[in-house]
Amino acid sequence: MASDFVIREKELDYTLPLKESEILELKRSTSELKEAIISIVAMLNKHQEGEIYFGVKDDGTVLGQELGRKTLRDISRAIADNIEPSVHPFVYQVEIEDKKCILVEFSGSNVPYFAYGRAYVRVADEDRRLSIHELENMILEKNRNKLRWDTEVCKDATLDDISDEKFISFMKGAGRLYNDDLYGSMNKLKLLSDGKPTNAAVILFGKSPEDLFPNARLRCAVFAREDTSLIVDMQDFSGNLFYLIEQAEKYVLSNIHVGMGLDGMKRVDVPEIEKYALREAIVNAFCHRDYFEYDSVNVAIFKDRVEIRNKGRLYGGLSVELIRSGMFSERRNELIADIFHEAGLVEKWGAGIRKILDAEPETTFEEVGTQFIVTFKRTTSEVLESETRDSLHEKVGDRVGEKVGDRVGENLTPNQRKIIDLILEDPFISARLLSGSVGISQRKIEMNVAKLKKKGLLRRVGPARGGHWEVIDGE
Repeated sequence: MASDFVIREKELDYTLPLKESEILELKRSTSELKEAIISIVAMLNKHQEGEIYFGVKDDGTVLGQELGRKTLRDISRAIADNIEPSVHPFVYQVEIEDKKCILVEFSGSNVPYFAYGRAYVRVADEDRRLSIHELENMILEKNRNKLRWDTEVCKDATLDDISDEKFISFMKGAGRLYNDDLYGSMNKLKLLSDGKPTNAAVILFGKSPEDLFPNARLRCAVFAREDTSLIVDMQDFSGNLFYLIEQAEKYVLSNIHVGMGLDGMKRVDVPEIEKYALREAIVNAFCHRDYFEYDSVNVAIFKDRVEIRNKGRLYGGLSVELIRSGMFSERRNELIADIFHEAGLVEKWGAGIRKILDAEPETTFEEVGTQFIVTFKRTTSEVLESETRDSLHEKVGDRVGEKVGDRVGENLTPNQRKIIDLILEDPFISARLLSGSVGISQRKIEMNVAKLKKKGLLRRVGPARGGHWEVIDGE
């Protein structure tokens, strides 16, 4: 194996004392050869190059290193035998301060490298063992062009599985000309590979993508509390990504508080979570999720927050801190992202996160296990509830409960009393939440509400979505 290495003398151009860094390591002697091999791997995994000196202390003091054929042969053999994949460095005999030392120069891009079966990374002047997550990201980064789910051919699909109607609608919305040529148009957008539909083509424009991809799915739920102990509603949706994005947005907006505002002379809905920020987070979940994993995009609506979860941690070495800066973006599914951009759903340069934070500054992003979670705080709902309660109390005062009781006497059932109390507490409360809190079906809630309205105790103010309940005191 020693014949694989070039051993020669070299004149150095350097500044003393030598100082350790992310690409330079100093070793007292070859007695630290094992540690040196670990450093080689750490530097290769971080920078794909580096240098190691034998015969120099870590503070830069030159000690010198006894040389001989065996010394150089041992270094060469140890590097060859204990690093995978193979590394072929240059080993030099050098002179520093009139003392003979050894310099090993190396480079390689076939990451990740392993020393004695373990992977390491260089951090400042130290070698740290790579975590499983870091190692996984390194492997994915290396093979990302080979492992892109969206560009792979969908083996069980043909052009007959593509909906002409859905594709033509996209083309018109994107402002592209369509000359009644499905094959040519899809091929131009790189949605075909060797004439066959890619996974992206099927999950975006398939007639029934869920038949080929069980994870072409959205799961939504509403919880009555701040945890998952009491489920009020749960719905699953399947279909192409454009449909799922639309359903996710509709579901959230129908289950959070929506107030009223004015745009000039026109009344408009004002949801407690900025609609643009919500939509951006939903689109990102479908755009960046890991489709190799069997799972759905999940939307969870709690009393105090809304969570949007997708399978797949941040991609390409990104961190939460980096994406919050708005200056960095890596796309796991380039083809899907390009189609979303054509459709006007995403920013080309990854400005979406910055815009989410501009609209909803308290939004949080976190990685939990294999999930990426975006959380919106429902702060506006508290304000709306408080303002509406104050308004109602101003109007009917604390006499509301008493007058309701006086007017209906024994005819008010326990469930109806509870419904009145809950509406007084939260005039925006939905039938679903009433059902969960009272402990009866939504149908029975609606029946009781109808009776209360008939008795003149309750009325609806505003539309079904965006309005609120009002308890009537009888005056």
